[in-house]
Amino acid sequence: MPEPRTAIATVCLSGTLEDKLAAAAEAGFAGIELFENDLLASRLSPAEVRERCADLGLTIDLYQPFRDFEAVPPDVLAANLHRAERKLDLMTELGVDTVLVCSSVSSDAIDDDDLAAEQLHLLASKADERGLRVAYEALAWGRFVHGYEHAWRIVRRAAHPALGVCLDSFHILSKGDDPRPIRAIPGDKIFFLQLADAPTLPMGVLQWSRHHRLFPGQGDFDLTAFTGHVLAAGYRGPLSLEVFNDVFRQADPHRAAVDAMRSLVALQDSLGLLDVPPAPVPSGYAFAEVVGEPGLAALGFTRTGVHRSKPVELWTQGEARVLVNAVGEPGTVGALGLVVPDPAAAARRAEVMSAPPLTRATGPDEVALAAIAAPDGTQLLLCGGHDWVDDFVPTGEEPAGAGITGIDHVALTQPFDHFDEATLFHRAVLGLVPGPVTEFAAPYGIVRSRGVSGGVRLSLDSALVRRGGWAPAVREPQHIAFTAADAVACAAALRERGARLLEIPANYYDDLAARTGMPPERIDELRRNHVLHDRDEHGELLHFYTELMGARVFFEVVQRIGGYAGFGVVNAPVRMAAHHDVRQGPRGATPPASAPTSGRSPAPPATPGTGR
Repeated sequence: MPEPRTAIATVCLSGTLEDKLAAAAEAGFAGIELFENDLLASRLSPAEVRERCADLGLTIDLYQPFRDFEAVPPDVLAANLHRAERKLDLMTELGVDTVLVCSSVSSDAIDDDDLAAEQLHLLASKADERGLRVAYEALAWGRFVHGYEHAWRIVRRAAHPALGVCLDSFHILSKGDDPRPIRAIPGDKIFFLQLADAPTLPMGVLQWSRHHRLFPGQGDFDLTAFTGHVLAAGYRGPLSLEVFNDVFRQADPHRAAVDAMRSLVALQDSLGLLDVPPAPVPSGYAFAEVVGEPGLAALGFTRTGVHRSKPVELWTQGEARVLVNAVGEPGTVGALGLVVPDPAAAARRAEVMSAPPLTRATGPDEVALAAIAAPDGTQLLLCGGHDWVDDFVPTGEEPAGAGITGIDHVALTQPFDHFDEATLFHRAVLGLVPGPVTEFAAPYGIVRSRGVSGGVRLSLDSALVRRGGWAPAVREPQHIAFTAADAVACAAALRERGARLLEIPANYYDDLAARTGMPPERIDELRRNHVLHDRDEHGELLHFYTELMGARVFFEVVQRIGGYAGFGVVNAPVRMAAHHDVRQGPRGATPPASAPTSGRSPAPPATPGTGR
């Protein structure tokens, strides 16, 4: 089948109608759903909106919503028809041929399918006179009609060629309705398809719908299967997004529109509708790059190479490789090198997924690595292996070592309004699988965390609110977690080398003894070395941290025992409080004057030409 057209409801984006149209066009959408409130608030006339859309290359595919029309007493019907006549005239001015009619929630509505069909037939006749169509949608909270199969029975009973159904993934999947019977609906009677994902939330469906919808691939719905049923029925209209989300409607509309388009491209890819290279799924970290001097020597790393043309050093220990770049904000993660099977194909996929390559300077005879920018600004370099090491002149220094064996994961703090964007990016571009969202009460507010994993692990974290001088004076902290075969022995060795390891309060170990029943000598061993512990149904985790090394970055060392696959999130509040105590200095000291008024700042722009 041909590649479907894409559309987005203006309600998905923030700003004025003009802002929304410009953002949708810039992101590559072919059409829009015009939400009535956006038109009412605009100074553009309907004819001018039509002209603006045409200039931007956008079609207006749906006008919505028209509410509380069907199955009402005669006096209410007369008023509804008067209202409908005006809206149908308006649609003619706008140049849109389909209106969305939501199932009624009005107290005037009557539980009578025959009456609903009769009145919808009348509305469809008036639309047909103008060459227009009516798409009837079952709201999940409709008074009497709240399922798509019920809506289809009424449409079929009405039997008018200008009347069909609108299928909305949220209204269907949020109630747990089976989407497979969609295949029995004739494709030409499915007038419109609206797509939205959502997290699983134990709350009323109306509030869930109005505030927590997400773009496809960001939540828990199986939209690949859902959309597959709709396409199998013969639907050939646009794939359109209708997402009500409090965060998206406050975000930069251009960035949100790009995120939205990425979600539809990824959905089409999952349906096999696009000719695009498969997700590369990195097999490991080639390297992690930090800026400035992060104290790697005290962690047992050895400076094994100096870059031929850039102010970058290579530090190694076991299979862990860290590049130290002299350019940039000291104490930050500047880039990550990911080992992928076909870097060129991975770069082509990234560009299709709205992640174009970054321009980077490469010297003669140096390995040219493709680079893309993650939503938080971190550069991701696509490596076919470790041939890039040849760009470094060996120093000949003897390896030191203190028990670190490799890179386990990297944790990157996301601005709150980009948290869902980051999940989709790593899923769509790299093929990493998102884990569950975890929220925990940290010393300075709620923190949201989500791991994405494949051949590599990333932890995406976001502070929901962090304001005032009393908050931690660290902007969007980042950390690199190394692996060790024996975390306790590694911690002891690093302390011997003078590493600045983070001290954990004694109260933590008293509670650990009570919760786990570990032998006292084991608890004492963990306490002496400030090693934390976690367990799940698959195994255990032992891990410890360094103090902050520069502006934002610190290090962690982890030992996974058995099949433990998490990130030790349960211990994050303890770690955050301990880091804060170190930064504040002696008890009672005045907080640093550099403490920002807001812990959340825009993601730094991705600058070309960092370490690799």
